[in-house]
Amino acid sequence: MTYQTFDPTALSQPDLHAYLLAAIGPRPIAFASTVDREGRRNLAPFSFFNVFSSNPPIVVFSPARSGRDNTTKHTLDNVLEVPEVVINIVNYALVEQMSLASTAYPKGVDEFIKAGLKPIASQTVRPARVAEAPVALECSVEEVKALGDGPGAGNLIIARVLRIHIQKDYLDADGSLDSSKLDLVARMGGSWYCRAWGDALFEIPKPIRT
Repeated sequence: MTYQTFDPTALSQPDLHAYLLAAIGPRPIAFASTVDREGRRNLAPFSFFNVFSSNPPIVVFSPARSGRDNTTKHTLDNVLEVPEVVINIVNYALVEQMSLASTAYPKGVDEFIKAGLKPIASQTVRPARVAEAPVALECSVEEVKALGDGPGAGNLIIARVLRIHIQKDYLDADGSLDSSKLDLVARMGGSWYCRAWGDALFEIPKPIRT
């Protein structure tokens, strides 16, 4: 086997970004709903996202600085003003509307309207939920940690889950989330996505413990 080896410090930021995002995937998508101090809604997807603890229930996502002009995302600006967020989970039925919401609209533009999605009131936080999302997590923002101040630098938003909303259609007879019904999507490199559906899903029994 032969390898091409890189020193990350020798690559341009766009090239390093492209290699990392193509290699590390599929990545789940946080469709994050926030508000600014004036109550204006924002909705944007982020694939630097995962769950990191169940006790306490903690999810983390990272809005990165723009690789073009080093500006920050409205989502980051909003959680610094109002430390609350709703993480809406994206399935295949939502993916086109999610993509519409990813457009870099001017501050104050409501992506719920642009993407044709229905906002519904949350129980414990000010940002609205996406009615169409199969799962929505109401969260308080516990900490924001900047990882740098240059183009492409991430900002870890560490959020505690306060409420979990699940559309009943995605539950099985035992009340558990059914992966075969959820039809989740995830990000790959470039403009590529993947879909957790049909033959893409498989089970591997856990090894026998001795």
